[in-house]
Amino acid sequence: MVSTFADGGFVQSLRARWLRSSSLLCVGLDPDPTRFPPHLAAKPDAIKTFCCAIVDATHDLVCAFKPQIAFFASAAAEDQLLDVIDYIHATYPGVPVILDAKRGDIGSTAEHYAREVFERFHADAVTLSPFLGFDSVAPYLAYRGKGAVILCRTSNPGAAEFQNLDCAGKPLYQWIAESVATRWNDTGQCALVVGATAPRELAQVRALIGDVPVLVPGIGAQGGDIEATVNAGKTDEGGLMISSSRAVLYAGDGEDFAMDARRVAIETRDLINRYR
Repeated sequence: MVSTFADGGFVQSLRARWLRSSSLLCVGLDPDPTRFPPHLAAKPDAIKTFCCAIVDATHDLVCAFKPQIAFFASAAAEDQLLDVIDYIHATYPGVPVILDAKRGDIGSTAEHYAREVFERFHADAVTLSPFLGFDSVAPYLAYRGKGAVILCRTSNPGAAEFQNLDCAGKPLYQWIAESVATRWNDTGQCALVVGATAPRELAQVRALIGDVPVLVPGIGAQGGDIEATVNAGKTDEGGLMISSSRAVLYAGDGEDFAMDARRVAIETRDLINRYR
């Protein structure tokens, strides 16, 4: 099933979702079968069942969902990934789906990755590496209305090793932010990734990019500070997709795991909104 708002555009749908849901929370779908509740262990479609239960329990609390492709691919469950994305589009139209794939390759290969993301998996947006330059991102932007979410200043401990390097008087992540927000974003399809573990850098990026959306991983299990994140990156309409995965997904391990996930999602959404 193709996204129900393919023509309207990922960024436009995200802005509508910020308003409709009153939420900046993005729930990441990182299904790890070793952490599933015991009653799902024997199910052949356990990954799909688990993810769809989380979606059902949290759909009204989020601005987007973000499945991580590696968790599906390592289990040879790409068919279940497609089923989950199609389920979201069919059951909760208007909720954007960002495929967290972090692709980055030369143009001819990128064309096939773009086809995989948007034609095979029907995602609304995808995370991408800028390391190979604009020509490696252009094939994704050829899918009008789809989103390109570009890595800028990530949340992992080693992020500063290269991303904070001084390049002609300013750190590399600032060059990325400026390039994406200006030269790369003629069609308004771009967003950036800046981790919650780097609120100072997030504030600097926001000052450079105007109202370009920012996906913010790193709260919850990674320890990012929600108050600092919201204060650094919010805009009048929202501006942020603050992603929480493990803290929501594995809040409980019993048959009512989805309701436990909902409880943590509500707590996280409300904490984010306290600082908006």
